[in-house]
Amino acid sequence: MTNSTHALFDFIAYTARLREVERHNNATALRKESVAEHSWHLALVSWVLHTEFERESGLSLDLTRMLKLCLMHDLVEIDAGDPSAWETDPADPADPAGPAGKAQLEDGVAHDRFGALPAPLGPELLALWREYEEGATPEARLVRGVDRLNPALMRLLTGQGWSDVGADAAALDRLQLPRVTASETLTALYEEVRETAVARGLLPR
Repeated sequence: MTNSTHALFDFIAYTARLREVERHNNATALRKESVAEHSWHLALVSWVLHTEFERESGLSLDLTRMLKLCLMHDLVEIDAGDPSAWETDPADPADPAGPAGKAQLEDGVAHDRFGALPAPLGPELLALWREYEEGATPEARLVRGVDRLNPALMRLLTGQGWSDVGADAAALDRLQLPRVTASETLTALYEEVRETAVARGLLPR
């Protein structure tokens, strides 16, 4: 086995560990969702909605790149973990669990893990990760929107609700709308999730 092939094998083994990282929303009524499940569902939802995204935007969107963004954007959480969006203070730049601290930690992981891979894969992964983090393209902004919609959808589908984080509909809007408004379709889907959750008593008005 060449050094290059060995590095690729090690990375494949590393990515398998994404199954071990738990998210804060449920996958079923009995267990938490893994980040690997989340990433797979993001890819599927982005594929399903791709034509709608193109129709409403009038753009030709690169579906292959969107799927790659979905599948790889959370790989850094194998090392960095998955902090809850509800447990951080976005206004506190010194909070190590906040956006600034999380970004710094994940940037280091991305540089170490992706930067060590042979070309062309390593540079591609690092560029895709930065594209996603910065929302630098329409594809990245749409995937970021799907990424933000997904946990709300799962909290509705599993009946988990938002009592564990003390959120009401206004708080959920503040978290969701900055990203889901990248798309009319995502906004409409989010509003459906929110209103259904309120009607079922899972989310206080």
